[in-house]
Amino acid sequence: MKINSEQEMLDFGKNFKIASNIIELIGDVGAGKTTFVRGLAKGLGIDEPITSPSFTISKSYAGKSKNLVHYDFYRLNDPGIMAEDLAENIKNKDNIVVIEWSDTIKDILPKDHTIINIKYNDDNTREVELLS
Repeated sequence: MKINSEQEMLDFGKNFKIASNIIELIGDVGAGKTTFVRGLAKGLGIDEPITSPSFTISKSYAGKSKNLVHYDFYRLNDPGIMAEDLAENIKNKDNIVVIEWSDTIKDILPKDHTIINIKYNDDNTREVELLS
């Protein structure tokens, strides 16, 4: 699917049909991963500002029916105690868990999670591919 603007990415996230409580986002820096999460949060009834957890590793938000837990493992070569935190949040069915830069925690993720690949194009559009 081609995404032509930031608003389209927000709308895609807001209207995303959640099939699994775990969403893995794949894409380079600036691809639109956090923009997708902002839209997803709106769809979950979360009104507070959503920011990238690049420096905090994770951020949690209370939604109307589900909570959103957003992880970014970009800066971690070894997730350490954050792996335990992630595993605990994955088990909680009241959480929608979104993970960016998941290379170091792949072994924690269940096989039946959703994977979204976002590719930045030279014309400032994005190609979004649902991999599972």
